[in-house]
Amino acid sequence: MPRGGSRPVSGPPPDPNALRRNRLSDQAGWTMLPAEGRAGEPPAWPLVDVHPREWDLWRELWTRPQAVAWEQFGLELEVALFVRKLTDAERPGSSVELQKVMRQFLDGLGLSVQGMRRNRWRIAPQESEQDQAAEQSPRPPARRSARDRLKVVAHGDGS
Repeated sequence: MPRGGSRPVSGPPPDPNALRRNRLSDQAGWTMLPAEGRAGEPPAWPLVDVHPREWDLWRELWTRPQAVAWEQFGLELEVALFVRKLTDAERPGSSVELQKVMRQFLDGLGLSVQGMRRNRWRIAPQESEQDQAAEQSPRPPARRSARDRLKVVAHGDGS
């Protein structure tokens, strides 16, 4: 095992809200993923044979926001391998080593918070119906401040 030096995922993951924004590593920017996820049918299953549990996971994963990036980068095989190993990890008595591999898959595919940061992916804020209604209705007039409501009274005037 190597000692010292940098490793591919050493150090904290990038933070889009960091105060220092002048680092060279920040120039690459962040990819905004749609909050509503990926639309349409999932890609064809790329592995041999698909089990019912695998198919359910496959269909669900391809509706997530991360699936937009997976499709862009052609990660169908990686997602399928993740699904296959996830179904293995769900079985009672699965090995700790398999669970470690699953954690690496989660990070690599951006399915964990740390993985989203490392991939520099952010999910766009989803507008709620309340936000849309608030944008459409006029805002009430601003209340006068306490200072504006104070009346200047001349010295000795009791009114």
